[in-house]
Amino acid sequence: MTFMQIIEFRTNKPEEIRSGGEEYERALAGKHKVRRRVVAEDRDDPGRYFLMAFFDTYEEAMENSAMPETDALSKRMVELVDGAPTFHNFDILEERQF
Repeated sequence: MTFMQIIEFRTNKPEEIRSGGEEYERALAGKHKVRRRVVAEDRDDPGRYFLMAFFDTYEEAMENSAMPETDALSKRMVELVDGAPTFHNFDILEERQF
């Protein structure tokens, strides 16, 4: 079953967040467990963002979270966001593409 984690955060430094994510992906190329990543800004509330990370399983998401590189990225991102990010965890029950 596919697992999705949504990280909700506020920032006025979206380019620095994006840059950090790209560095993380380069550093862990072929090693991280993320299968798909989507970042979106709330159109009705500028400065509010959602990062959606998709994994094959919950277990792989937890393996990914335990990597030292993920911990380093999290610490860097906390410095760039306003307040604490909120994490939401979902099991994908159905997905359709049209």
